[in-house]
Amino acid sequence: MWKEVLSVTFYRAVFAEFLATSIYVFFGLGSVLRWPSALPTILQISITFNLAAATVVQIAWHVSGAHVNPAVTMAFLLGSRISLARAACYMVAQLAGGIAGAATLYGVTPAEVQGSLGINTVRSNITSGQAVAVELILTFQLVLCYFASTDRHRNANSPATFIGISVALGHLIGIYFTGCSMNPARSFGPAVIVNKFTVHWVISLSTPSPPPPRHLVC
Repeated sequence: MWKEVLSVTFYRAVFAEFLATSIYVFFGLGSVLRWPSALPTILQISITFNLAAATVVQIAWHVSGAHVNPAVTMAFLLGSRISLARAACYMVAQLAGGIAGAATLYGVTPAEVQGSLGINTVRSNITSGQAVAVELILTFQLVLCYFASTDRHRNANSPATFIGISVALGHLIGIYFTGCSMNPARSFGPAVIVNKFTVHWVISLSTPSPPPPRHLVC
């Protein structure tokens, strides 16, 4: 483990997770801002998160594996795909990247448009239990997609397209319930910047267990 932690490759991968997550959060949250001249649509938001996810996965794929998501990193740790040290550093970098991306967007956005900066909120007619269940399902399908599309025995190419589709799929449904997180870093960043953590625990409980053994993943 110490040999891994002391290598330049390790810190390059950690920085890649920070940078990729900050880019993802910046563009993703940017699509949620409510400009008076053009309010965002669910399709627009879903496509933007799709393209942002695909872009950052393509950027960081060969450097860090492009998790860009503490839930994905936790699942890879539980599935014995990465070491504890790498998982811990990845998650810290991802959360820091989420804050950096949200802070950058906040800084370049006019005050009258900033609003709540796209923080995740549970709809008034949705219970906390329903919100947690939905986030678990959405995050689980994303993690399954990560495991299946990054299996080098089946696919040696970049999984950017498939992961982007998985992110878009989650948003097309999840926006109606929680605004769709599937990614604690995406939720944590804007919550820190606007200092609102009202239902943040819902997102924190949505990290799924790892999928079945490799030969069962389809």
